[in-house]
Amino acid sequence: MELTWYGLGCFRIVERGYPAVVMDPFNEEETGLVLPRSRAEIVTSSELLDEPRQARWKGLRGVVRTLAGPGEYEIGGLFITGVATFRDRKRGAEAGQNVVFSVNVNGVVVCHLGELAHTPTQAQVEAMGSVNVLLIPVGIPGGLVPAMASEIISMVEPDIVVPMNYKTPNLKLARNPVNRFLKEMGVTWGDPQPSLKVLAGSSDAEETQIVLLEPQQG
Repeated sequence: MELTWYGLGCFRIVERGYPAVVMDPFNEEETGLVLPRSRAEIVTSSELLDEPRQARWKGLRGVVRTLAGPGEYEIGGLFITGVATFRDRKRGAEAGQNVVFSVNVNGVVVCHLGELAHTPTQAQVEAMGSVNVLLIPVGIPGGLVPAMASEIISMVEPDIVVPMNYKTPNLKLARNPVNRFLKEMGVTWGDPQPSLKVLAGSSDAEETQIVLLEPQQG
């Protein structure tokens, strides 16, 4: 399984023999970022959409299914679970609902927290399943502070953590830098990788690994 970051909360998951998945694609005009032109049979959106079947994402080719709500899905050999959460700390009263998506790709589970802004309940964590790669937002103003992010990582116990939704070059939206999160986790800034490759059953690390990705722009 190969994971590529396009900036903000947008990632692409590819594995030979399975549909390509793009998670949380962004609006180019609003963000200042460029979404690479790529194939994506499945799109997931952590933000609830009024017309998910009608959603169209500029630059993404071959989209046959858009998931934008909680539930369990099996598509092309992928097992996807959407868990209802919130984008604020007042049960959605300020910023609305958020959907956490876990995607099982050939035995590797990638969990995308969307724009989660609160500590999930134990029931919500259990619904996410056993997580290999956790994608966690660490730079949204009013969202998860570093201590909350650290607590969630301890609850989920993933093999690998990839921070997302933080300040990057050319981004128009207000985001905090990633270094506050890194300091909380006790790790130093390393060289970001262009992508992350994970094989099922390949993790034998005793501690969770923090991996920084370099946002790929079109």
